[in-house]
Amino acid sequence: MLPVRGGGDFPVRRIYCVGRNFADHAAEMGASVDRGNPVFFHKPADAIVAGGGDVPYPPGTTDLHHEVELVVALGRDADGVVAVDGALELVFGYGVGLDLTRRDLQARAKAKGLPWDTAKGFDHSAPASELVPAGSAGDLGQRLLWLDVNGERRQQATLGSMVFSVAEVINELSRLYALKAGDLVFMGTPAGVAALRQGDRFRAGIENLVEFEGRIT
Repeated sequence: MLPVRGGGDFPVRRIYCVGRNFADHAAEMGASVDRGNPVFFHKPADAIVAGGGDVPYPPGTTDLHHEVELVVALGRDADGVVAVDGALELVFGYGVGLDLTRRDLQARAKAKGLPWDTAKGFDHSAPASELVPAGSAGDLGQRLLWLDVNGERRQQATLGSMVFSVAEVINELSRLYALKAGDLVFMGTPAGVAALRQGDRFRAGIENLVEFEGRIT
């Protein structure tokens, strides 16, 4: 469940994540962006840490990284493939979240050409803010997505810098999955990903929309 601004909760069904959706982050990871082939992966629904607070440092890693992202919540079921020009009609609301990543596990898997599910889909790997209903969010394009760790800015970019827009991502996902109310989409991260350590405090936000904060314990 994620809290909803104004009252109520949003039950989470699935979490879809978009990789390489900011060109500068793709470059820092040594990857290129293919406009014809967006990269998707998943996190389990119970990976959500709702509304901020304490996030335990996960086992099996010594290199936990932050990736701040726009979170899109779907409030309606899709009827087959969703057209780009109608995709935003499925959106219930928006938030901000962290795609926490066990970077050492990911690097080892990539080097061997293996899947990197264990690097992304672990317990408590998706801290997220409350959701702001889409009707009160307004235009997101020029809003700044940002993350501070221990009071210092680590990541920032305007949402208009995303390679694939929210509508384009929903369209692409609907070609692969039956999208349903309760689905979340983590929309990808800008450059500046780096390590988090026990005791670090983070604060993430989308300019003039929503913020949340927490601590790695």
